[in-house]
Amino acid sequence: MSNAPLMPKATAVWLVDNTALTFDQVADFTKMHPLEVRAIADGDAAQGIKGMDPISTGQLTRDEIEKGEKDPNYRLKLGESKVVLPPAAKKKGPRYTPVSRRHERPSAILWLVRNHPELKDAQIMRLVGTTKTTIASVRDRTHWNASTLTPMDPVTLGLCSQIELDFEVQRAAKEKPVPAAYGGATLLPASETTKKEPEFEPSERKEDDLNVDAVFAKLKTIGGKKQDDDEE
Repeated sequence: MSNAPLMPKATAVWLVDNTALTFDQVADFTKMHPLEVRAIADGDAAQGIKGMDPISTGQLTRDEIEKGEKDPNYRLKLGESKVVLPPAAKKKGPRYTPVSRRHERPSAILWLVRNHPELKDAQIMRLVGTTKTTIASVRDRTHWNASTLTPMDPVTLGLCSQIELDFEVQRAAKEKPVPAAYGGATLLPASETTKKEPEFEPSERKEDDLNVDAVFAKLKTIGGKKQDDDEE
């Protein structure tokens, strides 16, 4: 339940025209200033506004009005309205930037473009509260004040907080990871440096030895045969 009635000015017009409540009572109930209520009674304010009956909407009862008319110090109690208003949707739009800071936005955009090229235009718009056209002009150096622009941190300028900037940078880094740079030669893994060389099989060596002996024996046989032929 709201602290003020639905359409407070129209309600004040109705209470002034249809009840004997004091200006202070009407002002307290409608959350308006007593002088504004007096101006309504004098016809100097709320001209053309049609009064709204708070009894018909359930925000006030006749008993409450009667109590107030009998006791000027009595303060009317607001009842629960029969009219249910839908919750106001939060409008999404560019961040509001104070007028005194708006001339510093191009410098902040230039800083973001140079130091965080991974940020998208939509992210820069959220941080600085600017438009895509302004971002493009700063990036392309076609901005009317491009020759005198100096990169300045938007956090230092008060256009956004450090938490907001870090959040957008981390989000951009996740969406577009930076490729790992070459770090130079590295040491071989331990599995390569401690790898044992294959042992020489003794069986193969023995087989080679046997082959050599057989060759020498054959040569010896051939030599002996040749000697016998010479003696004959």
